[in-house]
Amino acid sequence: MNLADMLTFADIGQLNRIADYYQCECKPNSKHELIQSILTTLGSRRFFEQQVSELNVAHLRFLNNLLFDPRQYFGMEELVAIARQSMDKKDSESGASPRDLIVRFTKSGWLFNGTTQHTKYLYQVPQDLKMRFRDVLSAHLKAGIKTTNEPPMYRDEYHLLVDDLKLFLQFVQQHEITLNAEGMMYRRSQQQVMDHLHVSETLVGKAGWRFGYGRSFKDYPDRFALLYDYAFHHRLVREEQGLLKLTAAGEEKRGAENTAEMIQLFRFWLRLYKGAIPNLSSIVYWTGECAPGWSTAASLFRQIGPLIQPFYYDTPETIYETRVVKMMLHLGMLRIGEQEGESTVQMTAWGLRLAATCRSLSGDTTPLVFDI
Repeated sequence: MNLADMLTFADIGQLNRIADYYQCECKPNSKHELIQSILTTLGSRRFFEQQVSELNVAHLRFLNNLLFDPRQYFGMEELVAIARQSMDKKDSESGASPRDLIVRFTKSGWLFNGTTQHTKYLYQVPQDLKMRFRDVLSAHLKAGIKTTNEPPMYRDEYHLLVDDLKLFLQFVQQHEITLNAEGMMYRRSQQQVMDHLHVSETLVGKAGWRFGYGRSFKDYPDRFALLYDYAFHHRLVREEQGLLKLTAAGEEKRGAENTAEMIQLFRFWLRLYKGAIPNLSSIVYWTGECAPGWSTAASLFRQIGPLIQPFYYDTPETIYETRVVKMMLHLGMLRIGEQEGESTVQMTAWGLRLAATCRSLSGDTTPLVFDI
């Protein structure tokens, strides 16, 4: 339902609150005049852009989270949860509350109650406003991107991730892999696997913390942890009596078509990292919007970084560089190079296709919980 339709269903009290917020000059007892005045005010692109540009970081995150949430309707508790995710510690210390964000959006005419008996206690964002918000945010983010020429050399992993999945399954089939008491492969076996793959990683040391990005993230390097969790979740391998074994499903998977498998790995990654980065799909989408050509990594973070919340010891910068950009490289979604001493990034055609799906992502996007 669009804004005009929702204004028609709104009572005159709500219309007056929206009109007062925008300082519309109209008769407060004429519903028709109130609606026309609100539509005219919000119909001005310059005025709309100004409203969005004046949002503080918490409001901007809240708006972004609403735009990329696949749900059509939200209960008050769901809205409060989204608003809480959008706020950081300093917002709470200043006395702001999640409900303040919700009130701000209802006064602006950006959130409305449902119009039927079943949805009157639920909330929704007008569909046409969602499209306009995305257009305005896209223009705002792109305006601050620094573009560069193609670097002399760059890294592009294409579909190597799914190739390495098959190589890992082959390795499990051909070797007896012993697991320790915690269910982890011994370091010798890990190194043998790394030597077997197209893309090798440094093994995880004892120092530092590692949690929040998957079942095996604490034990294995980032890329391999994703592969291992994918194989374990889809029952391609099983941990049985201190050994890692290939299943019948894993044997069949070795002949899977690469493109379809890469799509599944991408969707799995979104779910796996969603617990730590709740708005990951929107971060991927905006990266695709901002880097169709070669762009500096610093300018990308400068524009997209404010949308990212820290996760324990992971700062927004670490999250973007390591948990997002690096993993998108592994998923074949972007290339990474260097130009004049600056790290540069460009989306691949494949990556642009995947990032575009985040705009209307639907289905089960809840974080993964493993049975241990």
